[in-house]
Amino acid sequence: MNKNYKFSKAFLGCAIVSAVIILSGIVSFFIRGINFGIDFQPGLIEEVRIADSAMEITYKGSATVSIDATATALDVVISGVGAENETRTFTYGQNPTIELLAAALNKVEGISAKVTKFGDADTYGIFTNNAVTARLSSDVPFRLYVSSGTSSVSIDELRDVLKEQNVELKQLGTEENRSFQIRAKISDDSASSQTLQKNILSSLQSKFGENNVAIIKTDYVGSGLSSSLAVKSLLLTVLTIFLIWLYASIRFHWDFALGAVVALLHDCLIMFTFISWAQIEFSTTTLAGVLIIFGYSINATVVILDRVRENMKIVETKDFNDIINKSLNDTLSRSVITTVTTLFASISLLVFTTGSIRNLAIVLTIGLLSGCYSSIFISSGFISFMRRKNPKSAKKNNAKASASDNVITMPSS
Repeated sequence: MNKNYKFSKAFLGCAIVSAVIILSGIVSFFIRGINFGIDFQPGLIEEVRIADSAMEITYKGSATVSIDATATALDVVISGVGAENETRTFTYGQNPTIELLAAALNKVEGISAKVTKFGDADTYGIFTNNAVTARLSSDVPFRLYVSSGTSSVSIDELRDVLKEQNVELKQLGTEENRSFQIRAKISDDSASSQTLQKNILSSLQSKFGENNVAIIKTDYVGSGLSSSLAVKSLLLTVLTIFLIWLYASIRFHWDFALGAVVALLHDCLIMFTFISWAQIEFSTTTLAGVLIIFGYSINATVVILDRVRENMKIVETKDFNDIINKSLNDTLSRSVITTVTTLFASISLLVFTTGSIRNLAIVLTIGLLSGCYSSIFISSGFISFMRRKNPKSAKKNNAKASASDNVITMPSS
């Protein structure tokens, strides 16, 4: 038995419901705003390692001595009163272990290098804490760390330690050579940045030990860069919609193309309504989810529009809604099955992931549901409305559609 659902009867009601939802999103935008991630706001990015130090270096003397660790060697820079300005280089190839490197450093007058752990570790894994001064002194030792000494601290432990700092965490490297990227939003002033850095460092040191936290790298994203990224993201979204409209205009009639774009704008506004009300963090990952839905939604819409174009050639009726209804019934199982199977993947991500990936899964889930709904009711309803408003154009389009194929199937008399 052929399906014969009258989808056209729901066009007006669905348009009203969508308008109400989108209107609530506009209200939420002015009341709650968008929870922009640090990709679109000034922020702090730090890379840290939790590790035991392998060597402690001190200096007693009148000169100024500092340490510079590179990928292949350890440079000792000597300058100031009582010494010739020089740089002594201790390559890792000539000093392959921590013990051998310490022995070589101890030959420099005034320097005392003490191995605290991992004496047989490979020196090519050396790294330092860039948050402390590289200048040597007699009272505060300068510490060297090695990759083999990186602890087995997990990213979940760091999340628990920094849960009050409102940061994002990402693990970098391998299990044996792991570090963590910490990203945090801050206000656009240096005092706030310094306070946040101190709070993060203090939380980590209180948990893992004052000498066991190494800051590898610190970057600051200013308001100019974050604003530029926001503008580029907006332009990318607009360009995507324009190219989809151009494609649909070439493949279909102008009202079909406009209906497809209306469905895309509808999906975009629905997703942003949900993002605003739920205060989901909007980052570049979330934006990627929105663009993915654009591709999914236009694909579902094109399948329906293709069937509408074919049915315009073979269905004899004066009511364009009859053609719309038949086309939607013909493609209904395909639309539903495609959406449900894709939802399996997005819901799995939603259940089993956290952080930015979970936000992506939420956006994909809402977008998939909205995309299926808009392809059936919003796009088709808009095209039906345009055909009723401009019946002469509809007749021309019907004739043009019939002439577009080399073979036309005529209904039997």
